[in-house]
Amino acid sequence: QVQLVESGGGLVQTGDSLTLSCTASRRAFLTYVRGWFRQAPGKEREFLAGIRWTSGNTYYADSVKGRFTISRDDAKNTMYLQMNNLEPEDTAVYYCAMTPTFGSTLPRDFRSWGQGTQVTVSS
Repeated sequence: QVQLVESGGGLVQTGDSLTLSCTASRRAFLTYVRGWFRQAPGKEREFLAGIRWTSGNTYYADSVKGRFTISRDDAKNTMYLQMNNLEPEDTAVYYCAMTPTFGSTLPRDFRSWGQGTQVTVSS
């Protein structure tokens, strides 16, 4: 069983940058894709970005493309989400999870959800 742990959230101001981390408890050789999601209170969980672990290939939601960047460090078994030009609308709990299918964006396709890390952007 693989456990994912998110970290790096916090309180920032509009226009700031922040980098989130997602670290696996162990390597998951049967999991090829990891992704980032976020969920604001009263809202559905929203896909942000995904990355194929072996190749580094990425895909993004249109809502964050060009502003957020997903990456990974295989040696550290850690995935990152670099967030630039943050806005109050980015305020949410950010999660990472896994799926075997590259290109998947629906929460129901992902497993091994972490506990999330809170990002709050003040206006």
